[in-house]
Amino acid sequence: MLRALPAVDRLVREAQAHIGEAPHALLVELARETLQRARARLEDDAQATPPTLAALVDEVVARARAVSRPYLRPVINASGVVIQTNLGRAPLSEAALAAMNAVARGYSNLEYDLQTGTRGSRYATLGDLLARVTGAESGLAVNNNAAAVLLALSCFCQGREVLVSRSQAVEIGGGFRIPDVLRQSGARLVEVGTTNRTYIHDYAAAITPDTAAILTVHRSNFRVIGFTHDPADEELRRLAREAGILWIDDWGSGAILAPARYGLAAEPTVRDRVRAGCDLVCFSGDKLLGGPQAGLIVGRRELIARLRRHPLLRALRVDKLTIAALEATLLSYLRDQAEDELPVWRMIATPPAALQQRALALAERLRAAGIAAEAVASESAVGGGSLPGETQTSWAVALAGAAEEWHRRLRLGEPAVVGRIVADRLLLDLRTVLPEQDVVLAQAIIAAAPTARPRPAIQRTADTTEADRCDSPTHDS
Repeated sequence: MLRALPAVDRLVREAQAHIGEAPHALLVELARETLQRARARLEDDAQATPPTLAALVDEVVARARAVSRPYLRPVINASGVVIQTNLGRAPLSEAALAAMNAVARGYSNLEYDLQTGTRGSRYATLGDLLARVTGAESGLAVNNNAAAVLLALSCFCQGREVLVSRSQAVEIGGGFRIPDVLRQSGARLVEVGTTNRTYIHDYAAAITPDTAAILTVHRSNFRVIGFTHDPADEELRRLAREAGILWIDDWGSGAILAPARYGLAAEPTVRDRVRAGCDLVCFSGDKLLGGPQAGLIVGRRELIARLRRHPLLRALRVDKLTIAALEATLLSYLRDQAEDELPVWRMIATPPAALQQRALALAERLRAAGIAAEAVASESAVGGGSLPGETQTSWAVALAGAAEEWHRRLRLGEPAVVGRIVADRLLLDLRTVLPEQDVVLAQAIIAAAPTARPRPAIQRTADTTEADRCDSPTHDS
């Protein structure tokens, strides 16, 4: 059976004839890997039969095409989860994309002062913008919010104690835990209070001469309800001042606009946290801020200055593309245009009636193409660890038929479409589909219909991707 397998060079020649231009060395490598897997199957199973030459060629060609294209692909997010972590969180605004394109196409004044002709700082303008938008004295950007918290703790708390309420020692997406981040910084965790009730006297009783800070943490993907208590902000501010320690706030969601304006919970904004008296506030750039992945730190000017001098910042700093996108995003807030320009807030602010009209129109178009579809009311989520448990009334298009098969075909289409399965029906929620994507979404559904001529789609060899696990809304950080 092993002798029935073709030689490597023959398999390469056959594959080359089917795929056309392809690096010879790559085809040789893939042919060897394909034959090795075939040999292993035959050796492990005495009843197995050798694969045909055509099957082996198909496998080599498919893998060559798969490895020759970028892994990241555009996806239409019809899951109803606005900040969908598995799908890249916040989509960027047109202004942010234009700013990134402008600085990526050539050189820029990243660390060059055009006024003086001398070395400049990549943080100067961004720090001023963060201050204006949040009301803080200054600001700084690093590569994500976990890095922001790590930098703050490393700079000000290394070798000393940090007080954290037991109800806030949370685990965020990917298994990262606040106690682990704190431990990595060199600080010592001191838990205070209980899971459901923590009082200001719990913090006060735990303060020693070795205490460096109180750390409060946004409960990013869960809520504690019922018999609960947390100290008031004024109590925490007063205690920190009296004890001469810092109050560091991990406010991960990063809301600048008030969610309550859109029928959501009254989540405090970053400006509210600054006003409450936090010395430093850390938050994400790609959650409710609606920008690129980044960790932002705002607060007192002298503390931000110390963070800028810390050696860890070099390892955590952001590049020119992130800075360009952040600046454009913050300028949308400064111009009071965030609701109109930032996709996250466009989605959150869309009234259900507008979504219903679009769902009815899309369903009608699909029925005209012979696809059984109807507009149905649904519930969308903010997601991304922001506003846990909060939903908005939305509208979706429900596709009749085998939901899993529909979802598989849509995921493998061009562009890929990710929805969610509810009660054995695939729902495509329009809360997270921008109006300008409606036509492309309709075309993708029609192309993926079981009766439609199938498009060639390249499947990667990995068993499962992150998008394959997006069948239901998630609230991870």
